[in-house]
Amino acid sequence: MNRKLLEITNLKTFFFVDDRQIPAVNGVDLYINEGETLGIVGESGCGKSVTSLSVMRLLSHTPGKIVGGTIRFKGKNLLSLSENEMRQIRGNEMAMIFQEPMTSLNPVYKIGEQIGEAVKLHLKYDKKKTREHVINMLKQVGIPRAEEIIHEFPHQLSGGMRQRAMIAMAMSCNPTLLIADEPTTALDVTIQAQILELMKKLKKEKRTAIMLITHDLGIVAEMCDRVVVMYAGQVVEEADVIELFENPKHPYTKGLLNSIPTLGQKADRLESIPGNVPTPANMPKGCKFSPRCTKVMDVCKEQNPELLPISTRHRCRCFLYENVTAKEEKIIG
Repeated sequence: MNRKLLEITNLKTFFFVDDRQIPAVNGVDLYINEGETLGIVGESGCGKSVTSLSVMRLLSHTPGKIVGGTIRFKGKNLLSLSENEMRQIRGNEMAMIFQEPMTSLNPVYKIGEQIGEAVKLHLKYDKKKTREHVINMLKQVGIPRAEEIIHEFPHQLSGGMRQRAMIAMAMSCNPTLLIADEPTTALDVTIQAQILELMKKLKKEKRTAIMLITHDLGIVAEMCDRVVVMYAGQVVEEADVIELFENPKHPYTKGLLNSIPTLGQKADRLESIPGNVPTPANMPKGCKFSPRCTKVMDVCKEQNPELLPISTRHRCRCFLYENVTAKEEKIIG
């Protein structure tokens, strides 16, 4: 039986700007089992990255603040820990690959220094052993000339090499949870494939659980065990990856899947979801997806549906299935 490594309950992260409360994440519930890859998908602005930054508690230099909920990692509520206690976990037991390595890596420090900092802090290695460990990590992620690369600056590496260096940094202390925020953004397809294979290898060898944030449903199909679909700061659907692709329920999930081009498709235009994701500062009343939904009902415009189970491992936030669930429960009862 899989044990829950990370469990987020009713997480609320608001941004405080110009005397306003802007709900970037508004009641997120999700979990990740040990050794599992969870995909988090959704359009830009739906709260994926803010959720990951909330887990890592990296919001102190932003207007964002966690105002509610719990984040349990290995049974421990991260929101009750001091900053010093979080530093012992961050980069050690859990690590993050950020979206853009050119801005995430410090331009004035050499690659070896940046990776070695966490190694010295958490593993307590001396200078010689730290250097050996850093070189070994760079080799593990497929970087050639590792002995030379440790003396180079980020701008001297290609995009793919920088991303590999970021993965080496994240994996240097063998974390049990790796958060990958768009790890293949701005990389060509060949490098993308190599990075994904590398993450698969690390997961298999180290049994690392991965939270994979991406827009690419092809990557989700290839990499993930379960999928969470987010919209407007909330989870709207959650299911096993095969179940989600074969039997999507939420109109938003169906729209995302229908927008994927298929081989041999003869249509002049790809299907698209009408409208745009609402801004957190201007959310519609009721269901957040209702202004764009083709199945909208009167109740959708007044009330926000709950995330309810529609089968053993499939949950959906939609009134279309709330009624079905209620009827089934009545019949069963």
